Amino acid sequence: MIEDWQNGGFGIYIHWPFCQSKCPYCDFNSHVRQNIDHAIWKDALLSELRHAAKLTPDRSVQSIFFGGGTPSLMAPDTVGAIIDEIAKLWRIGNDVEITLEANPTSVEAEKFAAFNSAGINRVSMGIQALNDVDLKRLGRLHTVAEALQAFDIAKNNFNRVSFDLIYARQDQSLASWQSELTLALDLTLDHLSLYQLTIENGTRFGALYDRGKLTGLPDDDLAADMYLATNVICANAGLEAYEVSNYARANAQSKHNLIYWRYGDYIGIGPGAHGRITVNGVKQSTVTPALPEAWLSQVQANGFAFSTGEIISATDQGEEYLMMSLRLKEGSDLHRFKALTGRIICSKKIQSLAYEGLLTCINNRLIATPKGRMVLNALLKELLI
Repeated sequence: MIEDWQNGGFGIYIHWPFCQSKCPYCDFNSHVRQNIDHAIWKDALLSELRHAAKLTPDRSVQSIFFGGGTPSLMAPDTVGAIIDEIAKLWRIGNDVEITLEANPTSVEAEKFAAFNSAGINRVSMGIQALNDVDLKRLGRLHTVAEALQAFDIAKNNFNRVSFDLIYARQDQSLASWQSELTLALDLTLDHLSLYQLTIENGTRFGALYDRGKLTGLPDDDLAADMYLATNVICANAGLEAYEVSNYARANAQSKHNLIYWRYGDYIGIGPGAHGRITVNGVKQSTVTPALPEAWLSQVQANGFAFSTGEIISATDQGEEYLMMSLRLKEGSDLHRFKALTGRIICSKKIQSLAYEGLLTCINNRLIATPKGRMVLNALLKELLI
């Protein structure tokens, strides 16, 4: 019997929660610690993987993703041990994508050859800006020169290298963003993740914004113009907007992120990692303690720290699938939505939204237009009423 998750695939996410410093815009589960016992952390991560394998036996792994935090701060032998353990616990093919998020500092770049030997075959670099003033504002520890040098080292060690940039930054003009993006594309990339700066509660930027001290942020119209310009510039350079914030040449899309957006199953290992797994035909969420010390203590006591959350109802599965897949250029399969929920989205509603230029419906695939992607939350709300 084919289970729904097989439409999206199966991946494993490993969360390394530590950073050298906390960036002011970041609301991820990341922590600064002076002393980390890498051997203890390796043993704990391996232990949790073994528990996860008991719940998801006899599967093929399409993707392994080391995220964080800053996983390039991990010891390469820890990364290698995790990859080797995954290969023992599940099946992995020759085409498996194994990604490591990395900061482009010289210290971390020096480890790229060791990460390659450990089994990493794709690196995603958190460059964030190609402007030294803005890098400092964003709390980054590297300069543009260091980032470009690290990128060159990465290209010499890995066939696939992606990097992230943040736009709609303080005092950034449309012209300066266009120039910066063009510079990035001149580096012969096959994948870029381009995110609009968002101000999150609980961050330093959030606190400054609440006090009226985060000045120079673009208004909504300028931010929208930057998004539209991003799509045009990337398309002209041969990088398709295959997802709202991700651009790639043919066959260079992130396999791991496609598992999320196509609503497959994925295991989340490490502090604060979330997962979605189907056990005995039942889809459920998994959660872990966010605080590194709490997670480690629980693993040492029980052998694992993640727990299955509430069973995800058919209605919620359908809504989650639609929410994720509409981010993709390929859109959502209405047959799959119906199979999950037993519901049919009202055809008059689809026609109305299509008339407004927000989506198209081709061969039972619902696809958000570029205009629709800009108001995706509102679009989803309208479809699911």
